[in-house]
Amino acid sequence: MKMREVVLSLAFVCAAALSLSAGPKQIMLMNRLGPSQMTLYIANADGSEERPLFAISGFDYNPTFSPDGKWIAFTSERNGSGEADLYRVRVDGSGLERLTDDPALDDQAAFSPDGNQIAFVSTRGAHNASIWILDLKTRKVRNLTGAPALQAAAGKMNGYFRPSWSPDGQWIACSSDRNFEFKPHDFPDPAWEHPQELSIYVIHPDGSGLRRLTPAGIADGSPKWSPDGKRIVFYEMPTAHTFAARVYAQAMVTSQIVSMDVATGAKVEETAGPGLKVQPQYLSADMIAYLVKAGPNAGLAFTKGAPGVEGTMRNPAWSPDGKQVVYEKVDFTDRAQNQILYSWEPDMDVQYTDVFPRFSRDGKLAISDIKNLATTSTASISVMNADGSNKKVVFSDKEGAAFVPTWSPDGQWIAFGFGGFFGARRTQPAKLMMVRADGSQETKDLTKGLPNSGFPTWSPDGKRIMYRVWGDGEYGLRELNLADGSVKTLTTEFDNFPAFSPSGDVITFTRRSAKTDDYDIFTMRPDGTGIKQLTTAPGNDSHSSWSPDGKYILWSSARFGFKDEAPLYDNSFQPFAQIFIMKADGSDQHALTYSRWEDSMPAIVPPAAQKSTTIRPD
Repeated sequence: MKMREVVLSLAFVCAAALSLSAGPKQIMLMNRLGPSQMTLYIANADGSEERPLFAISGFDYNPTFSPDGKWIAFTSERNGSGEADLYRVRVDGSGLERLTDDPALDDQAAFSPDGNQIAFVSTRGAHNASIWILDLKTRKVRNLTGAPALQAAAGKMNGYFRPSWSPDGQWIACSSDRNFEFKPHDFPDPAWEHPQELSIYVIHPDGSGLRRLTPAGIADGSPKWSPDGKRIVFYEMPTAHTFAARVYAQAMVTSQIVSMDVATGAKVEETAGPGLKVQPQYLSADMIAYLVKAGPNAGLAFTKGAPGVEGTMRNPAWSPDGKQVVYEKVDFTDRAQNQILYSWEPDMDVQYTDVFPRFSRDGKLAISDIKNLATTSTASISVMNADGSNKKVVFSDKEGAAFVPTWSPDGQWIAFGFGGFFGARRTQPAKLMMVRADGSQETKDLTKGLPNSGFPTWSPDGKRIMYRVWGDGEYGLRELNLADGSVKTLTTEFDNFPAFSPSGDVITFTRRSAKTDDYDIFTMRPDGTGIKQLTTAPGNDSHSSWSPDGKYILWSSARFGFKDEAPLYDNSFQPFAQIFIMKADGSDQHALTYSRWEDSMPAIVPPAAQKSTTIRPD
């Protein structure tokens, strides 16, 4: 192992040393917004005669053919859900071989023309997405885009994606969001998730000669070379639409397939009309295949010749002779509560949970039952043991969503927000309610429907509930006195997600900066004084929770940026989010997860629940 690889491995070990405790192994529950399964298929070039590449899928994606057409390289999480490495296999599904073995994300492989090297995307080192080169004979790796001169300005996005070798092996094309701002999107509706501006770059395989081919102000992605190496083809869409392209609004996005003369910069639109078109590839000098991800005739398509096959395949790659295509199909079936996820921390087990997990003092778990955050119009409240057993729904109403349960100290009641949240908050009211935790369905209203109220946290002494309000000119955090029903204004800025510390002397919350539109984690005293900012990194920081002993704060952060082109994701609002941990004073901040998916809403299982917590297999 090279010294650089040793250093990178030690970096993960050192991070682990800062984790929760040296006592019994911790269990962290977290939500992961991403597919529950991904399966590779191989077919004729037009998608006919489809068959699975493997008899049993191992959560596999982003396939590509070798230049001789004999191998398929791909990304797989078969070593653990969330931990991605590169593999290769023969086109008949035999000879499976692991190519990389690193705790960082390794993804988006592309063979060199001679088949001896692979360019790929990895988050090794600085944790942002960079292009690396793997020598298949020696298995040595090097960072192609890691030189200081190639890094973005501080506080800007800095990712490189989707490498592609020129036919002569002299250049590697890729897309990059380098130097684009971390800022909120405004289409189809304004909200805090980031859009992504992408440009096409070329660079020599030795790391020299980085050159930008496409201008700022638009998103250009997934470059591929023409057979003669004179042109590059890519997809193009408005930057503002890169959020909609990965969520429920995909059908609202129109993109086109564009080719460019590398020498002159002259562009040609190869397609026209509606549809979210992505990931083109030359099959011949004058024929381009691509994917219509959404819109009319979604599926495989071609710029000339016979029509393709309609379907919901993703990330297609055609063989060098143009006769075969390999792609993935994505399954979003609900993950099982407490399903095992990969843990990058040796002293921690990680398990999946539905959204907004909260524990009672005696270790009971309450969640919002929503299954998939891509649809947030309805959600119920369920209570269960920490291992997911003995689950029962304690509140359900199809007229709205019940979000963020919070327990009364005696464990008898659960408070929550009910109504319209996220985008729906603009048109639908929401109020605070509470329900008996025993499933008797007894409920009480705590506030009225306006202003929109939600995201509560119950004080450890049981006397108060903190929550956020939004709309009618009112914003910020409020304190509800449960004895007399009075409400006290604590803050008036765009604040959300309050959470009492176990001792009740501090509250964490998320605040949006009026100057930068960035979101960070803050703390304050319960009376609204002593406000302190804990995070300052670019990108959203939110969804904070406390460790049971009150010594640590966990949250999700966007600071590492996107790990792929945003329009290629599905049902993922924030594919840049990863779980972080810090001491209660804001020091020793580091990541706990390094997946390519949206990881959020962490909760540490308290000691009272750990004895009965079991781990369910995938």
